[in-house]
Amino acid sequence: MTKDQKVVAIQEIKDLLQDAKVVYVADLEGLNAAKSSDFRRQAFKQNIKVKVVKNTLLQKAMEQMEGVDYSEMFPTFKGNSAILIAETANAPAKLIQGFRKKEEKPALKSAYLQETFYVGDNNLDTLANIKSREEMIGEIIGLLQSPIQRVVSALQNKPETVEAKAEEAAPAVEEAPATETPETPAAEGEAPAAE
Repeated sequence: MTKDQKVVAIQEIKDLLQDAKVVYVADLEGLNAAKSSDFRRQAFKQNIKVKVVKNTLLQKAMEQMEGVDYSEMFPTFKGNSAILIAETANAPAKLIQGFRKKEEKPALKSAYLQETFYVGDNNLDTLANIKSREEMIGEIIGLLQSPIQRVVSALQNKPETVEAKAEEAAPAVEEAPATETPETPAAEGEAPAAE
């Protein structure tokens, strides 16, 4: 690889990392062409970008990135490496887990998400169990809707009870005008006397 090719390759990696909030580095070594292609296809369906990279170029690209110090990940850059970039925090971990039901690889080397580093394949279950932003929003909405649904339910049942009380009170209302009618002429009779 010429120096110019290395510069281009580093820039491509930097472009991938530029706005990435979720970065995984995995070992795909040992996957044949068909399995590797299947892994990439599944990643594409889940909106995960996969790029096989040289460790030295990945490290140089990460060193040149501003805002995030990726140095905790550098010791894991050995052997075959692929970076997985996603928007959903747990998507690459779930993809790797699902793929490993049939295969030994891919193996997680390290990951950076939610401003935290995870080093080692032993963190795969932890990463897979992290709730995505959408899942968390869904849970929050569910929690917020629960009291609202109770209020709406109570309000929907309220008119029935008000109608029942109105029906009970209706006979008393009918009797009340009959008792007031005799008093009304007396009140009219008093008014002229006061003049």
